[in-house]
Amino acid sequence: MRRLLMLALPAALSAALLGATAAPASATPPGIPSAATAESRLAALTVAAESHGSTYDRDLFPHWITISGTCNTRETVLKRDGTNVTTDSACAAKSGKWYSPYDGATWTQASDLDIDHMVPLAEAWASGAWSWTTSRRQSFANDLAGPQLWAVTDNVNQAKSDKDPAEWKPSVAAFRCTYARAWIQVKWSWGLTVDGSEKSALTTMLGTC
Repeated sequence: MRRLLMLALPAALSAALLGATAAPASATPPGIPSAATAESRLAALTVAAESHGSTYDRDLFPHWITISGTCNTRETVLKRDGTNVTTDSACAAKSGKWYSPYDGATWTQASDLDIDHMVPLAEAWASGAWSWTTSRRQSFANDLAGPQLWAVTDNVNQAKSDKDPAEWKPSVAAFRCTYARAWIQVKWSWGLTVDGSEKSALTTMLGTC
C-alpha cells in the first residue's frame, strides 16, 4: 500500500520524500550532440599538433559584440543562462540566479560570473583559427548558435584559462560527459583540429556518459 501511495504522489513530492537531490536547473547552450553523435564527430576530426601558438593575440578575436539593442554577447548569455534575470537600461544584469555547471556553484551577482569560451580562443588559434579571417574569428568568439559560450564561476574560468581537456576538466565529474560533447561539437562545427592527448582525454570523458 505504501508503494502505491508513493506512486500516486506528484513526482517532485515523491522525490523529496525519497531524499532525492539534483543540481539546480540552468539553461543549456544549444547544439550539444548526443554521446553517440559526439563520438562519431570526434572520430571525424583531424588529429594534428597545435601550431602558431606564439603568434596568438586575443585581440584577433573581437568580442564582446552588440547582439541586440544595447545587449552585447556577455549580457545575452547571462540572460540566457540565468533565472529571473533583470537588467538595467544598458542591459547590464542587476539581479538573477546563475548555476555554474563546471563547479556546481550558484551565484546571485553577475559580477561573480565569466562567460567561458568552451574552446578557448588561444586553443582555437593553435587548432586552425590562425588561418581564419578576422570576421570568422569574431563569429567564433561570439557564437550563440552552438555550445561555445557558458556562464560559469569567474575564478573557475580563470583556472581553466586556455587549457584543453587533457589539461583541465570540470570539478563536477557528472558534467564531464556534457563538457566533452560540447567541446567536440565546437571543434567539429568550426573545422578545428585536435591533438593526440586532447582526443584521448575526450574519449575518456565520453566514456562517462
